[in-house]
Amino acid sequence: MQTALQNDFVSVEDYLASEESSDIRHEYLGGLVYAMAGETRDHNRIVGNLYRNIFEGLKGKSCEIYMGNIRVNFKVREDEYYYYPDIIVTCDPRDTDKRFIRYPQLIIEVSSPGTERIDRREKFLTYTNIESLEEYVLIPQSNSEITAFRRANHWRVEKIVGGSSHLSLDSLQITLPRATIYEGLIERD
Repeated sequence: MQTALQNDFVSVEDYLASEESSDIRHEYLGGLVYAMAGETRDHNRIVGNLYRNIFEGLKGKSCEIYMGNIRVNFKVREDEYYYYPDIIVTCDPRDTDKRFIRYPQLIIEVSSPGTERIDRREKFLTYTNIESLEEYVLIPQSNSEITAFRRANHWRVEKIVGGSSHLSLDSLQITLPRATIYEGLIERD
C-alpha cells in the first residue's frame, strides 16, 4: 500500500531531483509523493514474462517496451503525474526523453492485493486521460482474472478468464496465451 511521505506540496523539480539520488522509487501525484511498495518474486516473474513476449512481438515495429524503472509522465488538468508502470509500450516518435515516457500506447500493471484498488481505480482514472493510451491491462499475481480496458471499447471492462484464454493486445497486434504470462510461477510460502 502506498502512503504519502508528507502532506506538503512538492514541486516537480524537487521530486525529479530527489528521485535521481533515491534508492527507493516514488510516484508523484500532483504535488504529493508516494513510496512504491516492494515487489515479490511472482510479480517479477510475471513482468519478465510479459516483457520477453511483448518484446518478441514488437520486432519489426517502430515501438519500444520498458519495464519497472521508467516513469510515465502526464498531466490531468493542471496536475502533473509520474508513475512507474510495470510495462509501458510507446510507438510515438516524440518519446525521446531518457527518463520517462509521455506518449504510451499500452500500460500494464501487475497487481497484488495491496495495489489492486489503486491500479483499478486511481490509476485507471488518471491513465485513461493520456491521449496516446490505447490499452490499460491489469494482471493479478494470483493467476486469476486478467482485466483489459481499451480506448476503442470506450474503456469498458473486458475480463480474460480460464486457463486456455489469451490476452489480446489489439493496439500492438500481439496475442499472449495466459499460460505464457504466468509461466514459471510456483506456490511459495
